[in-house]
Amino acid sequence: MKRLLLAAIALTALPAAAQTVAVTNAKLVIGDGSATVEGGTVVVRDGRVIAAGRGVAVPAGVPVVDAGGRYVTPGIFAGFTRMGIVEVDGVDETNDTGANSPFNAAIDVVPAVNPRTSAITLNRAEGITRAVVAPQARGSIFAGQGAIIDLGADMDAVTKPRAFQFMEYGETGAARAGGSRPAAYAMLRNILFEVRDYARNPASFADRGKDALLTRADAQALVPVVNGQVPLLVHVERASDILVILGLKREVPALKLVLVGVSEGWTVAPQIAAAGVPVLASALADLPASFEQLAATQSNIGRMQKAGVTVGIGMINDDEARQARLVKQYAGNLVALGKVPGASGLDWGQAFAAISSKPAEAMGMGGEFGSLRPGRRGDIVLWDGDPLEIGSAAVRVYIDGIEQPLATRQDKLKQRYFDPKEGALPKAYER
Repeated sequence: MKRLLLAAIALTALPAAAQTVAVTNAKLVIGDGSATVEGGTVVVRDGRVIAAGRGVAVPAGVPVVDAGGRYVTPGIFAGFTRMGIVEVDGVDETNDTGANSPFNAAIDVVPAVNPRTSAITLNRAEGITRAVVAPQARGSIFAGQGAIIDLGADMDAVTKPRAFQFMEYGETGAARAGGSRPAAYAMLRNILFEVRDYARNPASFADRGKDALLTRADAQALVPVVNGQVPLLVHVERASDILVILGLKREVPALKLVLVGVSEGWTVAPQIAAAGVPVLASALADLPASFEQLAATQSNIGRMQKAGVTVGIGMINDDEARQARLVKQYAGNLVALGKVPGASGLDWGQAFAAISSKPAEAMGMGGEFGSLRPGRRGDIVLWDGDPLEIGSAAVRVYIDGIEQPLATRQDKLKQRYFDPKEGALPKAYER
């Protein structure tokens, strides 16, 4: 039955550049945490969703794909990655995640994004359509400006450049500031004060180059952060560190904070919720991998969500350059966790929202991505089973309504070596 369904879907061909499509007869997931809609339809026109739900009429002339009763969801929004800016961690020539440079906050990942990185192809085939891409901090607590990318099969990957500033606090931030959290906090406050001075009078700013704590370029990059125009993503794990960062809003009220990692967030969840700060949390952290994660538990996300925190799943320090696709499994784990006595997980709708609409909302982009509400981008995935189950695969992937190729390098290698007989040349020399 499954093979017949896949064959039927494959026969419903669409032009490669189609931006208008309707998917009918779907087990439709809106992506906002609401219940799945049986027999649903989603219509995309000119790259944007115009309608989604039960009883939606398909406009005349719109190409139709019959989902055969299978799951249809928004594309997955990977909440924290380094996808597209590194190919092989140990090969410096392919790794643009960070640099020993006089510039820190001014560093912009956009020139490094390579749409042909193998991880982009692999994750697109697994239903990932958008991703947060962040730099790594090297010479300062500030790492630089990250971007939102799409995983389309073209050379125009950047959806939003300079979408946020990323910084480290806690153990890593302490190391970057000279060895202690007080040093990191002093550096942070001094930088923010200097940025405010720069914003008032850029011409009077004294740039001492590599000898300065803050170059002119770094100050310029941080002005929209201090003014609240650009989110500040802060990697923080320990509960006391979380409270320190939340306290920044008292000194710089305009800051749009987003917390990343947050292993001990459940212990201070009411304070995070009261501050209105969203979180991109690591879903698999259940053991104290460091001293700042002593209270780690897989119930972390469920407990924060119950406290009213906006929580999406991120993957910091979890092979985030290549394996964003694992967020599906992590979300599925949270569904299973909800059935364990004494544990706190998520229901199915909440779990899928944690990898679609919630990360988009955390980044201030919920009006564009992460759900199939009208007006959102036409990022749609058709699945051959439950997308939160390990054995399920994406059958079709659309980004802005454009159907994407799903063949990966692994698929091509399998086909190359499927027939072991040699031709005129060894298979390694075949194209």
